[in-house]
Amino acid sequence: PIMLPDVTDASDGVAADPQLQHFIEIESQKQRFQQLVHQMTEVCWEKCMDKPGPKLDSKTEACFVNCVERFIDTSQFILNRLEQTQRGRGSFSETMSD
Repeated sequence: PIMLPDVTDASDGVAADPQLQHFIEIESQKQRFQQLVHQMTEVCWEKCMDKPGPKLDSKTEACFVNCVERFIDTSQFILNRLEQTQRGRGSFSETMSD
């Protein structure tokens, strides 16, 4: 009989196969990116699109460009702030455990 490798760690049920973990991580990143694009599209559409037409006028196009750039800037700012907060907590908890 062919024996398949055990891909779960019996102690905690978490996938132990590095390739599977990497695949899941990549797919999760893709999903988060798609959610971000959807959210950005929804926000900018509501903000910039007065009435749909056959093509965008320059004012609407400029609004979309500005909206997307601000959305990206804001998202990056929030991510950086969260990283700083987590680093601050990490160093605090490391100090407390010493």
